[in-house]
Amino acid sequence: WEGDNRTMLDLCSHGANACFVTGDFDSMNALIDEVLSKDIDAKEKYRVSEIKVKSLHSIGKYNESIDAALDFNRQLGLPALQKKPASKFTIIREYIRVKRLLKNKTAEDIANLPKLDNERYEMGQRMNGHLATCIYRVEPTMFPLILFQTVTTTLKHGLSSSSSPAFAGLGLLLCGHFGKPHEGREIARAAELILEKPGMRRRAVRTIFITQCFCYHWTSPLQDTIAPLLKGYQIGLEIGDNDSACWCLLTRSFHLFFAGRSLDSIQKELEASIPVLTQLKQDDKKLSIIAHLTTVKKLRGIDAEAGDKILDSMLATAASTGDFSLSSLVNVMKLEVFVFYQEWKDAIDLVRKAGNVRQCLTGFFHSVRYTFLGALTYLKAAQSASGWKKRQMKKCALQTIQLIKGWAKNGNVNVVHYLYILDAELA
Repeated sequence: WEGDNRTMLDLCSHGANACFVTGDFDSMNALIDEVLSKDIDAKEKYRVSEIKVKSLHSIGKYNESIDAALDFNRQLGLPALQKKPASKFTIIREYIRVKRLLKNKTAEDIANLPKLDNERYEMGQRMNGHLATCIYRVEPTMFPLILFQTVTTTLKHGLSSSSSPAFAGLGLLLCGHFGKPHEGREIARAAELILEKPGMRRRAVRTIFITQCFCYHWTSPLQDTIAPLLKGYQIGLEIGDNDSACWCLLTRSFHLFFAGRSLDSIQKELEASIPVLTQLKQDDKKLSIIAHLTTVKKLRGIDAEAGDKILDSMLATAASTGDFSLSSLVNVMKLEVFVFYQEWKDAIDLVRKAGNVRQCLTGFFHSVRYTFLGALTYLKAAQSASGWKKRQMKKCALQTIQLIKGWAKNGNVNVVHYLYILDAELA
């Protein structure tokens, strides 16, 4: 280090990245610690800090990953959120601030913003991208604030390669959180236009994942997302963005399921996906795939008892790690099975205990499906109840149905047949 600081920094940084990609985490951590221990500028520590954040995320240590990312942003002298639940008031206040900055800008206006030329801000933007992924899983109320911060930096200081997924994320919030799918779709289009600018393709696959997973199903047939997600997976593998590629693969498998593809073909795809995710060391996605595969097999009457143990074990893991996203996903899958086999007592117990699944899966089609299954469960519970309990169950069902009707009124074609089923149960 004393003789050639720059060469040592490059060797350690590139070596840490190579070890991360190959799964040699012990050597990776040694190289990261070597760089972080040196008395050098925070910007020079960015590469190993990013690898540290990504590696912690990949092994499910989401809270540690968040802490590392926030700490690095503070070292850069950039604003860093406090890791704590955000109130509805705070979310709405920050949303209003972003709306004022947007000032009715069109998708084209956003895509034509000047390019960011501040290295410190660009590092912060990239770190916020990693933060958003982890925060979504363990502290979902903070998720909007991270996106608002990234979008605000873009509007004030210019476009970077992180701007495209940030605006796609804003589209996610508009579609799922604020119930404005057409505004969200326009913002998602801005994200895609940004990708056409020189030097902005680095996060292309992440943008494909966010727009196809969280935005477009609110106004277009779910089937329309399947081909773009497969393309995103293929492009991600080609360019080395394995994380985003595997998110595309995972989302595609769920959309095939929700769109009505045969269970036999879905099972074969899921079984083929697990070795791929294992090889690419995508443990968090593999857990979701296993939950999905377990559900498909239970629906087919295969290994039902073993499947129950697997899903219960996942819920225990999610509880121990604070992974609200995983626990919500597993509860959606369990509810699918209960409804399919008409196990209404188990279904209503799950709906009552599962918590705010829509908040923990903001924007996902899973949240839409869960809302439908929840409404159906409440109606069935009302049919078998009497007196005050019957009225309470029916009231919950009607409130949930009103939410689904609102989605249909806003152009969600994927819920129309859900409403036919619910209307038939009400008749």
